[in-house]
Amino acid sequence: MWESESDGRGGGRDLEPDKHDGLKTDGFERRDQSWFVSSDIPSDLLVKVGGVSFHLHKVVPFPLLLTCSLACVLYPQQDSCGVRKSGRMNRIIYESSRESEPSLVELDDLPGGTEAFELAAKFCYGIAVDLTASNISGLRCAAEYLEMTEDLEEGNLIFKTEAFLSYVVLSSWRDSIVVLKSCESLSPWAENLQIVRRCSESIAWKACANPRGIRWAYTGRPARASSPRWNGDSKESSPSRSQPVPPDWWFEDVSILRIDHFVRVVTAIKVKGMRFELIGAAIMHYASKWLPGLTKEGAQGGEEPWSHQGGLHLIVAGSGSKEDLSSGQIREQRMVIESLISIIPPQKDCVTCSFLLRLLRLANMLKVAPALVTELEKRVGMQLEQASLPDLLIPSFHKSETLYDVDLVQRLLEHFLVQEQTESSSPGREPYPDKHSYEANQRASGPNAKTRVARLLDSYLTEVSRDRNLSLTKFQVLAEALPESTRTCDDGLYRAVDSYLKAHPTLTEHERKRLCRVMDCQKLSIDACMHAAQNERLPLRVVVQVLFSEQVKISNAIASSSLKEAVESHYQPVISARRQLLEGTPQSFQEGWAAAKKDINTLKFELESMKAKYLELQNDMDNLQRQFEKMSSTKPSKQSSSPWSTGWKKLSKLTKMTSEAHELGAPMPGTAAAEATKKGPRRWRNSIS
Repeated sequence: MWESESDGRGGGRDLEPDKHDGLKTDGFERRDQSWFVSSDIPSDLLVKVGGVSFHLHKVVPFPLLLTCSLACVLYPQQDSCGVRKSGRMNRIIYESSRESEPSLVELDDLPGGTEAFELAAKFCYGIAVDLTASNISGLRCAAEYLEMTEDLEEGNLIFKTEAFLSYVVLSSWRDSIVVLKSCESLSPWAENLQIVRRCSESIAWKACANPRGIRWAYTGRPARASSPRWNGDSKESSPSRSQPVPPDWWFEDVSILRIDHFVRVVTAIKVKGMRFELIGAAIMHYASKWLPGLTKEGAQGGEEPWSHQGGLHLIVAGSGSKEDLSSGQIREQRMVIESLISIIPPQKDCVTCSFLLRLLRLANMLKVAPALVTELEKRVGMQLEQASLPDLLIPSFHKSETLYDVDLVQRLLEHFLVQEQTESSSPGREPYPDKHSYEANQRASGPNAKTRVARLLDSYLTEVSRDRNLSLTKFQVLAEALPESTRTCDDGLYRAVDSYLKAHPTLTEHERKRLCRVMDCQKLSIDACMHAAQNERLPLRVVVQVLFSEQVKISNAIASSSLKEAVESHYQPVISARRQLLEGTPQSFQEGWAAAKKDINTLKFELESMKAKYLELQNDMDNLQRQFEKMSSTKPSKQSSSPWSTGWKKLSKLTKMTSEAHELGAPMPGTAAAEATKKGPRRWRNSIS
């Protein structure tokens, strides 16, 4: 049975072609940039591959490249024509067989390069070739290029390399990764020969296997080993049965692959039904390796940046710029970002919102395709409530007056509102594959999500309001992007307004009033009201509204209190806070407020006076009624006259007499009834004056 490097029992498969009569070589010898066969017979064939020269032979004793027909014609006495290996080289040599000078063949487009041709030449010379996972893909492509098929000889190089791939490489996790990594320089040969597809499916099948049944070596996370490496001994590197295998055991190994091969592996894993959370975590792990600019703080101390041959040696820090990258690096990073966006699972919460926003930052900087950027913005809008302020502060990389990309945040809010409206209109439309995803969606949706987004937006407005180039219209549109019901308190919005006023001192009175319309004074807390009362940047009308709304709150709190203890416990702090609020008001506002307060007190005094006069009049009427009843009982009226009419006539006469006496200044002589009558008209006169 053939052995691979991962088996630890040998260096690989030794390929020894059938023995033939003729000169046997001891091996190849290298001198500078040239290879020579260890033989006394001079070379008559020169092959150049990638700047390296191979001095070979084209005669039968060295049956490197002779076709069967040509060998039979030139050497009819030899039944076996040697190793008839390469159809391509046979044709080249046949065309140059009549030339006396040594033939020169250039194979610059040979897949696998110098190493692959060296192994193929040794195989043709009958020298044992060591097949390993590192050289098998290049040798297989070189054999196909050289047309070393079974038609020329049974057990040719194509057959033996295919057998090694099928029975050794694809059955090993490590060898499949190594072979797929080596295919990066063999395009399109590796694709056409299905090496990439077969290795990708082998990796996907093993990655989706039950972790409890894993008995092969894997690298694992770097934190678990000081120097991650492939372990050659499968017995030592296999996980112990007592130690459970983590579900992300395969992340580190597949992250060394180039982006196109990583996409092939992830696509195959999706087909096999792996959980989308694991696929998203693998994508984030891969992005952290190939796009170090996504990390918030860069590499940790003492940890070297990820580096491997053919990788992206780029660190796009937050302060970096596009000008720091070469055109080749920009193309590579753009390709990585576009590929990662295209393979992110469609399910919500498969990747974090922070990762999506940092990916969006790089996508805008590197000018990724607009369709993919729009798709990424929609993904961010689906889980915008999970975002943080530092990730949302995306600079404006295109020609814009503002420091931050405010229009981008506006689009994110629109996508968020569309998503919320869709979920509210059809709550049970999208099925949940498992309980975990359903609970996560329930926690992230609903009023809580809108409230978190509102707080995030207020913090974002406070930060971007310091930009002097931010127009009032953009600020107002962004502040009013969310419905009013999403904010239970406008303190954050007030801070943003105050910060904008501080950064834009040249605003007119009309513009300041227009700016303050974005907040509701009735939703401000007592601390915000105290600050607003002392804020000279606010218009006077806004300050009055703040004080009036606070007074209305106090009145409502007192009116709605049902228990006296509750009223006393809540009323005293509010009154003291209001007193502090008024004491801290600037002098210019205090004068206006004092005039308004004086008018209010005057109206209150007049209202109280009217109430007192009304009560006094009511008392006078009661007295008159009692006097009338008394007079009715002492002097009966005529039968023809009505008691009510007689009483009113007497009352009118008495009123007239009293008025005349009051005008003359003389007291009324007579009874106690006259004294009562004297008192009554004076009060009546005062009440109507």
